Amino acid sequence: MRFRVVAFASAADAIGSGDLTVELAAGSTVSDLREHLESRFPKLARHWPRLAVAVDGELVQPATELADGVEVALLPPVSGGSEAPAIATAAPEATNRVALSESPLDVDAITALVRDPACGAVLVFLGTVRDSHQGRPVTRLTYTAYRPMAETRLGRLVEELETGSGSERLRIAIHHRLGEVPAGEPSVVIAVASPHRAEAYEASRTALERLKAEVPIWKREHYADGEAAWREEEPLTAR
Repeated sequence: MRFRVVAFASAADAIGSGDLTVELAAGSTVSDLREHLESRFPKLARHWPRLAVAVDGELVQPATELADGVEVALLPPVSGGSEAPAIATAAPEATNRVALSESPLDVDAITALVRDPACGAVLVFLGTVRDSHQGRPVTRLTYTAYRPMAETRLGRLVEELETGSGSERLRIAIHHRLGEVPAGEPSVVIAVASPHRAEAYEASRTALERLKAEVPIWKREHYADGEAAWREEEPLTAR
C-alpha cells in the first residue's frame, strides 16, 4: 500500500522534507511505519518518542493499522503556554470566526465578528511576539501549521466552548497568524462576547489554553545573532 507522510517542525528537519510518499505491506501499523522511517532517516529516531501521529487528521496509537491512500502526519510538541503572554463548526455566522492567516491580524475586524447588542462584555486577547526569550533577543517568529487538522480543531474548540457555556449568546473568534511575524506584532487574537464579563474571561482563558495544547501550530524563534530554534514544549493532546 502507498500513502502520504507529512512532517512538521523538528520532524521535518530530521527527515529533510515535509512531504513524502511511503510504501509498506498491507496491514502495516504506525509502529511499522516508525521502524521504516527510522531506518531511512536515522535522525528521526531521537524525535519519535516526542511525536504525536495523526491519520487523516485524527490522533492514533502505535498499534493503529494504516490503509492505502491515507495521510499520516508526524506532529512534534506544540509551542505550549508556559510563559505569560505579552498582552493581557458552530453557528452559521461562525464561518470567519476561526481562521489561519498569512496576513497581519485586523483586531477591530475580528472583534466585530462577535459583537452583539445583547452582550455587555466584549473581551479581546492579543498574543504578541516577545522581543526576547531567556535573555536572548528575538527578532521574529515563524509559525507553521498542519492546516487541515488545525482548522478542524479550532472550529471544534469554538463550538464546544460556545455550546457548553450555558449561554445562547456567547460568541468566540480565534484568528492565528502563520508565516513570519515580527517582534511586537500579534500572532493570535481571541475575541469573546457574552452577556456578562465572568463568562467572557473564562471562555477567553480556556480557549487560549486549549489552543496551545490541542491545535497543531508550531513556532520557530529567530534570534538577533542569526540562530533559530523550534519551540516545542507541550505534546499535542486529543480532545
